[in-house]
This record gives sequence, structure tokens and C-alpha cells, in this order.
Amino acid sequence: MPFNEETDGSPKKFDRVVAILTQLQSKRIVKAQELADRFGVSLRTIYRDIRTLETSGVPISSEAGVGYSIVEGYKLPPVMFTRDEAMSFVAAEKLMQHFTDKSVGAAFQSAVFKIKSVLRWAEKDWIDELDTKILVQQREALFNKEVPNALEALMHGIANKKQVQFSYQSIESDAPNERVIEPIGLYHEHGYWYLMAYCHLRKDYRKFRTDRIFKIVKLDKPFELHHQDLSFYLKKQGHDKKEIAIKIIIDKPFARYIKQSRHFYGFVSERNVGDKVEMFFNYTDNPEYFIRWFIMLADKADIIEPQSLKLRLEAFIRDIDQRMINPA
Repeated sequence: MPFNEETDGSPKKFDRVVAILTQLQSKRIVKAQELADRFGVSLRTIYRDIRTLETSGVPISSEAGVGYSIVEGYKLPPVMFTRDEAMSFVAAEKLMQHFTDKSVGAAFQSAVFKIKSVLRWAEKDWIDELDTKILVQQREALFNKEVPNALEALMHGIANKKQVQFSYQSIESDAPNERVIEPIGLYHEHGYWYLMAYCHLRKDYRKFRTDRIFKIVKLDKPFELHHQDLSFYLKKQGHDKKEIAIKIIIDKPFARYIKQSRHFYGFVSERNVGDKVEMFFNYTDNPEYFIRWFIMLADKADIIEPQSLKLRLEAFIRDIDQRMINPA
């Protein structure tokens, strides 16, 4: 009879059932599809695993189209962590120290202390040794130092559907101005944290960079509007922007110098053309930003298309030349 992981009592199935139980304890509702995606098995297998837990005495309630939940108050003794799981805490703690604000970072550190408290002595010593061997450095400040709780305040507003007030320094303004917003979601992109929110000042949805936020205040005022999920606005933002198809060609030895930064400018693909590399971009921001990035290697590269971008580059170079001749 062929092996069938859905019906046998193999260790693989046992590990999966235990992991499902842990996930059910981690949140109020868990969907069957979430579990199937996580473990790479069919929904039928998940249904059978749930029945296995139920026959073992675990009080699971279910609702069609909603998901599964464990009856409130049911608890099991703490599950011991594997060494690989414990190792992940070290990396996560290092990242949290540098990529969150002071308030959220302190809360995470407190949570990690609680996690470490259930480890065996050998794992504790091993983690302490590993901790000294991992270092995370950041280039840019992700939050204003005068606002150590920006991320925590925004997360509070998102989770509780409460408005937030802050002063915001936009790149176009000479000074910060007051905003009352309804925060929808946070995302990390191009080395910065961004907030997507409905802005009552602009009467529209806007994104804000967290390092430009000042004097943040949690308000006890609920949202006035119903909002879609964060992914909806990010997709809409992408559709609203006009893409510019750009092709450049660069000397092959110098192509490697822009392998990292090119992804910030809509890099799509590349191909070798003799001793040069042809690169293709779909850019959705102000073309001037692309030109300013491109010019650092302009003596080793050329813009092939569009013609409009080539003309803007030429005008840009003429302005530089004029400033060199007649400095201000």
C-alpha cells in the first residue's frame, strides 16, 4: 500500500498536528486555508488534523467560512522551542532594535526575555554566545528621535481604529503642519517606514514617511470612514501612477555598481550586448529623480529611450555646466 501522509500516524503528521495546535493558540480565529498554505498540504488534510485534535480532547469550535478557534480559557503547558527557533529570536531582536521605534523595541525585548525564560540552560548559553556574533547596522534614521513612540502610536491607532494627530514635515513644505489622520497600515520600503492613512487635512488618502513625523498624539476619536485593507491602497497607488519605460546601456564592468540601487528605480530586466549591459526599467516617480541617480555613472552609460528623458538629461547637464562657469 502506498504511503499516505493524510492517513498514517507518521512523525511528520504528529509534528504538523502539534504545530496546528500552537497556531490555534496564537490567535482568535485561524482559517483552514492559512494552515494548508503554511504546511503545504490539502484542505482535506487540515480537516483530518483538526478532527485528530478534537478526538484528543482539544475543545475546537468552527464556523463555516470563518475558521477555527480554541475555546477561551483552554491552555496547555508552554511548548519548548527548538534550537533553530531559539536562534531566530536573536536575529529578530537585532532587527527590532534598529528597525522599530524605541517604544515597540522595548516591548519586543520584554517579550523575548519571557521567551528565553522557558529555554533550557544549554540553549540560553548558546543564545548568549550567538548574540555577541550578530550585528545589524542601519544607514538612515527611521524615526524622528524626538518622537520615540511614533510606531507604537500608529499601531495603536490601526488596531483600535482610532484617529492620530501629528505634525508632519513634507518635502515640499518649509515647516511641519498639523495633520489628523486615520491610520490604515504601515509598510517598509526603500529603507524607510511608510504610513498609509486617510488625511483629514487633504481629504484624501496619503502616505507619510515616519522619520518626518513630529509630536504624535493618540486621539480617542474613532474613525469616521470605513477603509479597505492596506494592500488595496498600495495596489491603487501603483495603478494611479504613470509608468515610464526606460532603457539604458552601461559598460559591463560598471554595471555591478548599480545592482542594489537599481531596484529603487523600477528595474525590470537586463541583457548582455557585447561588452555592455542593456537594462530595462518601468519607473513611476518624477523622472528627475531617475536622472539624478543615473548621472553618477553617466560617463559610462547612455539613456537609449525615451527621447524625452534624454532631452531632460541634456538640459540637466547644461545647467551643471553653467553653474560651474558662473557659480552662485
